[in-house]
Amino acid sequence: MKRRASFGLKLWFRLITSALFFLLIPHKSVAVDHHQPTRGHKATSISKQMHPTIRESANSDMQYKLEQRIASLNLTQAVRSKRLSVALVDVTNPATPSMAQVNGDEMMYAASLPKIAILLAAFERVAEGKMPLDNNLRKTMTNMIRHSSNKAATEVLNKVGGKYINEVLSSPKYRLYDPQHNGGLWVGKEYGSGKAFQRDPLHHLSHGATATQVARYYYLLETGQLVSPKYSSEMKNILSKPGISHKFVKGLQADHPEVEMYRKSGTWRTYHADSALIEHDGHRYIAVALANDPKGGEWMKKLIHEMDEIIVAMHAPDATIVSAHVDASLMSDEQPQSSSSKRLM
Repeated sequence: MKRRASFGLKLWFRLITSALFFLLIPHKSVAVDHHQPTRGHKATSISKQMHPTIRESANSDMQYKLEQRIASLNLTQAVRSKRLSVALVDVTNPATPSMAQVNGDEMMYAASLPKIAILLAAFERVAEGKMPLDNNLRKTMTNMIRHSSNKAATEVLNKVGGKYINEVLSSPKYRLYDPQHNGGLWVGKEYGSGKAFQRDPLHHLSHGATATQVARYYYLLETGQLVSPKYSSEMKNILSKPGISHKFVKGLQADHPEVEMYRKSGTWRTYHADSALIEHDGHRYIAVALANDPKGGEWMKKLIHEMDEIIVAMHAPDATIVSAHVDASLMSDEQPQSSSSKRLM
């Protein structure tokens, strides 16, 4: 009996000691992105600040304005027939983004735009220590992005590994390709002749994107969440100073020659794509457009002008008053078909 009593006392002593240890010893708390990398995919950064997701940041006023501007360009039918998708995100304050979109989760062939995915995977390889970030690699990646060199893109793709790119895109860390949201960014073929090595599982596209996932890419970039703050900054520099002046660039530079644009576009036959993080006059926003139409390039030139005006209007001192007046004055008019976040996101 004495042995049992002694054993019981020792057991209770250990339990009480352990409890006091966890109660009294301070533990550091770290804010970690809930999207953890998959096995074998090394994490290179831990976010010090939790950022909202743009899917949680839909803005009804901006949504209404975007649909009205699209209607004013006579593009409502293109939206209804899913030949046009657009995403607009105000990141003037990155901690409180505001988003509007139409057909945001409609996956389309995006030509050269998904080269931004090769860029991301390359910097993941660099962060893993499996690829040196030397001047030659920087030059090749810059040529791939700014001048959309297919030769440079294929060179970087082969260094990184084609299937690795899609592992990064699909990883829980990023979810830039997500079956729950109809896909997203995908690279399944070299930029040149040859067969696809891995088409996307939902739509069998070789180079695909959705407007919302591309917008997410730029938001993660702007908030330092692509690879790490250091490498996000490196990637942003590579995306600067566009070397091809068409679509978004041509549509904005006439009115805002001082505009800063971090951008990647794409064109193949009737498919047109453009995407950018845009900064001017204290405003900062993400714009994405994907189209399947011979006139898609002209659409984007006009769309970016309208999207820019929306952002400026959202920050005008009387923005709320104007929006309330417009909503009231149009209540009796027939509205364009809704593309609410519930239906499209």
